[in-house]
Order: sequence, then structure tokens, then C-alpha cells
Amino acid sequence: MLVRTCDALLKALRGGEYDQALAALYALDGSQASLDRARDRAGRTVQSLMDGFAPAGEAALFSGPGRTEIGGNHTDHQRGHVLCGSVDMDMLSCAAPNGKNVIRIRSEGYPDLEVGLDDLSVRPSDVNTSAALVRGVAARVRELGYELSGFDACVTSTVLSGSGLSSSAAYEVLVGNILNHFCCSDKLDPIAIAKIGQYAENVHFGKLSGLMDQMGSSVGGAVAIDFGDPKDPVVRPAGYDFSRSGHALCIVDTGSDHSAKHLTEDYSDITREMGKVAAHFGKTVLREVPEADFRSALPALRKECGDRAVLRALHFYDDDRRAAEEAQALEEGDFDRFLGLVNSSGISSALHLQNTWSIADPRQQAIPVVLAIGRELLEGTGAIRVHGGGFAGTVQAFVPNEKLESFKAGMEKLLGEGKCHVLHIRPKGGCVVAE
Repeated sequence: MLVRTCDALLKALRGGEYDQALAALYALDGSQASLDRARDRAGRTVQSLMDGFAPAGEAALFSGPGRTEIGGNHTDHQRGHVLCGSVDMDMLSCAAPNGKNVIRIRSEGYPDLEVGLDDLSVRPSDVNTSAALVRGVAARVRELGYELSGFDACVTSTVLSGSGLSSSAAYEVLVGNILNHFCCSDKLDPIAIAKIGQYAENVHFGKLSGLMDQMGSSVGGAVAIDFGDPKDPVVRPAGYDFSRSGHALCIVDTGSDHSAKHLTEDYSDITREMGKVAAHFGKTVLREVPEADFRSALPALRKECGDRAVLRALHFYDDDRRAAEEAQALEEGDFDRFLGLVNSSGISSALHLQNTWSIADPRQQAIPVVLAIGRELLEGTGAIRVHGGGFAGTVQAFVPNEKLESFKAGMEKLLGEGKCHVLHIRPKGGCVVAE
């Protein structure tokens, strides 16, 4: 294997040696302009590492993409079905071993981060911080039997922070791929890296997330996942080319930040309340409870768990079924049926799951406002729904190509310029881009 220094890596990037790899991740519209932007961004990232840390030896370029949840809203942590995909917004990093027992990361727009490898225990002071994610990923890699060594990294990101594209999963997958390359001889597969990321988020970061975010970022492409066995989830390609659908995938930034610390409890409440319903039957997750048993016990569950928990459980059963049906519709090429299921999922998320706004801040209801105006702009076509974890962040829309210009203009009139993003499902997840 050819090992490149930063100088050699930069020369190869500028010479077009990695154009094919870059085009597969970022130039999905086929334009030269997109490829030129990708090449320039990659070169600037390498230069940042050279300027910030001056590494003398091996260096490589890594990517951790954002993900879009296509189907199955909050079904993953109950071992249900989801449909998700990696997108062409990502965290890009140039990294190099530093010969020290410390990880040093310089992320564009953020304070420098330093995590020592001597003590990787959980730190309460790290909850909700990037340090927790780095420490958690490293701790889990060590638990799996690999010897850790430090690295320096510079990171630039196009993943909208607090957007529902899961910047935290992108970061976990990015760090996981760097450690996998430098410390594990690339032996960890994408599913293993996703599980490592979930561990970091659950145990160190303090967020009781499922595995969908990390899987969507790590695996790549549009994939249907069945989490029935969390130790061995069934992952299969959805088998559909969205570019032939006649619709654009839009992610609308509502201007509300879903990474706000007070929202962590909102996300965790969903997991806890669904778990409380499952506990009524002596189970830990709803996937283990037959739907017929749940429906028969509704009167008792309302008294024991509360109506919101019952509604959230109802959403799980319906959206778990819908996610599988969405994947089937795509596999059969029935995009109209797929759109109908997406709209139904959005209605269920709003009415049953109740994750479009936070009770901690009822004045902030940006997602419901965007959903209302978005439906008016779509005029009964396409589909629109809350995206990702919810409570704040983004809305997802499948917009007919002929309405894209007016939809984008309407959203940006409401929210401001640059708030409506047209994305593509990229075929590869977290990876080494260039080495």
C-alpha cells in the first residue's frame, strides 16, 4: 500500500489522481463545477493539517457523511425497521499519526479539541460535547482489543449542525474511520463502526439514540435496515435510483437548532416512554411486544404509562410497518406509493410521536410552520415530513422537479436565503477518501 505524506497527498489531489473518488462522493450531479469544488475543499483540508500540525509522515483524507432518514421515525431504538441513506454533505478530515498518546482535532469554526488516551472513562463533564464522542469512540475501539495511538486531524464540515442530518453520527463515523485506518489496519467494517458510534453517543455523550443515524452515515447509499437483532442487523440496499424519480430531495433548515442541550431530554423521553409501554409486558423494547397485545391493553396502558406514551407506541407500530412498505415500494419502482407512505409517516410523527416541537419551549414551533407552508407550496404533490430526531432542526421534502424552483423560493422567502438544500444520496458511507 502506498503511504503518502501531506505534500504528496496534496500534489496527487491537485493533479486529479483522486478525481474519481471525489466525484463519487460529491459531484453526483455530474458537473465539472461540483468536482472542482470538491477537489479544492479536499486540498484546503490537507493544507490545514500541514499549517496546523506540520506532520512529517503518513497522512490520509477521511469522510463521515451526514445521513437522511427516509422512513422509520424513532423506530430504530425499538429494534424496528428503518430506511435511510448517506448524503453528499459530510465531515471531511485530513489526519496523521502524531506518535503521542493524545488525539488532537482542529475543527473549522470550533475550539481545538484534545483527548488523552490514558484515561477514556466516562466523564460527566463531557456530556453533550465533542470530547465525549471522541473519548467514547476511542474507548470502544480499545475495548474491542485494538492498541490505540494518537493522531492529529483538521476537520471541515458541510453537515448542518443541529439539522437532523446527524452531525454527531457523521463525527463519530469520521473518528471511527480514522482510528480504524491508523490503529486497526482497516479491519472494522461499516456496521462495526456504526455500533462504536452508537456506544459513544449513548454511554459518553449521554443521548439514548438508536443505531439508525450511525448506520445511515457509515454504510452508504440508500439502505433498508431491520434492527430485530441489534447485534446483527439485517442491512440491504433499497435498490432504487432517486435521480430517476422526477423528484428532488430537499432538506429545509428551519433555523431552529436541534442540538440544543435541553432537547436531549426530549429525545430520551421518547425512548423511555416507549420502553415503559414495553415494560408493561415484561419486555425491553416494543419490537418484542405483539401489536395485538398492545392494542388489547390500551385502557391499562393509558393509566399506567400515560396517553403520550401510548400514542408514541402507536406511532412505532405504524411507522415500523411503513418503513418496510416504503422500501418495498422503492424496490418495485412505485414512487407514488412511496410518497404516500412518506406523507403518512409525517402525519404520524406530528400527531402521535409528537416530535415537531418541544414542550420546554412552546414558542418555538419552526417545524410545524415549515410543514404548513411547504404543503401549500407542493399543492398536493410530492411529500413532506419532519426529518430525523425532530423537536427542532430540519424538514424533508420530495419535490417534483417542475416545482423545485418555486418550492425553494417559497421556503427561502420564509426562512432566509440558503435554507433549502437540494441533496443527493451518495453511494458510499464513511470511508478513506485518499491515502
